[in-house]
Amino acid sequence: MTRKVADCRRFPSVMDCSLTISGEEEEVVRAAAEHAVSVHGHPDTLELRSEIRESLEDEKVTA
Repeated sequence: MTRKVADCRRFPSVMDCSLTISGEEEEVVRAAAEHAVSVHGHPDTLELRSEIRESLEDEKVTA
């Protein structure tokens, strides 16, 4: 299974957040939503989780 990545650096914010989260898709969506709520003050909605899911990228494996 391909690991997914959510990277806060891809989204402009006043905080210049540098957090990157990687893992299985559901883990990343859950953790990224918790981060968006607790750190960035977003409401935890289905729309937020959908936007996070759409923004996920496959983790690039380096050898």
